[in-house]
Parts: sequence; structure tokens; C-alpha cells
Amino acid sequence: MSQAASAFGERLRWWRERRGLSQLDLACVADTSQRHLSFLESGRTGASREMVLRLASALDLPLRQQNALLLAAGFAPAWRESDLAAPELAKVNAALDHMLAQQEPYPAFVVDRRWTLLRANQGAQRFVGFLLGAVPAGPVNLAEAMLAPEGLRPLIVNWEEVALYLLRGVQADALADGTAETAALLRRLLAYPGLPALSLAPLPEAPRAPVLTLHFRKGETSLRFFTTIATLGTAHDVTLQEIRIECFFPADDATARTMRNGG
Repeated sequence: MSQAASAFGERLRWWRERRGLSQLDLACVADTSQRHLSFLESGRTGASREMVLRLASALDLPLRQQNALLLAAGFAPAWRESDLAAPELAKVNAALDHMLAQQEPYPAFVVDRRWTLLRANQGAQRFVGFLLGAVPAGPVNLAEAMLAPEGLRPLIVNWEEVALYLLRGVQADALADGTAETAALLRRLLAYPGLPALSLAPLPEAPRAPVLTLHFRKGETSLRFFTTIATLGTAHDVTLQEIRIECFFPADDATARTMRNGG
């Protein structure tokens, strides 16, 4: 048994179990035999590059995890991971800037898969500046900013509802990508007061509104938004696949007027 075959087999089995699939289920989707899949997982045989990619596709792995599976099997990564500022991503950056500009005067943010803020439009900067008194300097994680007691938490009227939504989203991300970084983000969020108990709370049984409204209040000013999250389609780059564009839309006329008048 080679070291690469053993490492690949362990990772393959881990992902299969995480996806809740039997060997037969995965073998059928990947168009291979259960016997061959069993040999791959046990490390008794090595996988070809084509088979690794076929299994990764059947498991619906993100590009980053497809690369990790290839490396475990002894192959070079198939997908590149570019710096967002790289010249070859100029058209994508122009598209992101266009989307942010089109959202004015309402807030819009570009974040990575772990909610690290990459850029924001002027509406977002005015919105955050109004709530916090100043736009934070340095790296910002939007999930932490929403849930931390020293962040936006005191200004969110329906904080528990918003926190539960964010927390379950990060939990789903941690399950989906299986990375130490996303798991670390989840641990940081669960360290905030009230979050561990909230994470175990059952979903409310009462009928809910069609979309979650984020209700902010500072002094006499009340702002209500719902959000949309967009991703880049058919990305062939790890960085681009993990980008999210979150746009805030006013949930009532009063919020729309406030934002149009400069926050």
C-alpha cells in the first residue's frame, strides 16, 4: 500500500461519509464499481487522475477540495487559485465593481467563503459608518461583525433570528468544504455569549415571512433590509468560486428614503 493511495483513500472515505453516501451510492454516481471504490478507500489500489476528478465531481466538492483530493492521490492540482488583484481577473473585478455601483445607494459587500470582507460600495460604507460611528480599519469578517457583542449585535433588533441564520450558514459551510479555516471561524462564532445555546435551538414552528428581514436600530433611526447573495457562475478558479456578493435591499419605504437621503 503506497502512502499516496492510503492518504487518498482516507480522504475519499471521509468525504463520502460526510456526504451521507454508501459505497454503492457513490460508485453508481461516479460510474464505477463498488469493488473498485472499496479498493480505493482501503488504499489497496491507486486512483488515476481521471478517476479522482470523477469522484470529486460525484461528491460535489468545491474546487479547493478537488485540488486537495488530487494532491492526496499524488497529482498536481487541477484548479488555480488567483489573487483577486491579478491582471487576468481584471474583467471579473470590473464586473464586481459594476455590481457594487449598481446597488447604490443601498449597501453591497463582496466577501470570500468565510465572510472576510473584500470590498464594499459607498452605500455600505455610509451604512456601517452610521451604525458604528466609523468604518472599521483593517480586515473585517462580516459574520463576526454581526454576532460579536462589540460589533453590530447591540444594534440588531432581531439579533437572535439573524444570528441563527448566520450560524447555520457557517455550519453548513464547514460541513461542505471541510477546511480547518472554516471550522476555526465556526469555533470563534460559538465562543460569543449566547451562541452555543442558539446553535441547538429548534427552528421556529410559527409561519415565517418569505425572507429574513435584518432590523437595525440606532437612536430614533430604524432600518430594515433583506439581502440577496450572488456567486460567479462556472468558476474555474478557486478564488472566484468562493466569492459572494451580498446586496442589501430596503424592506420598507422608510428605509429606502433614509438610504436615498444619504443614511
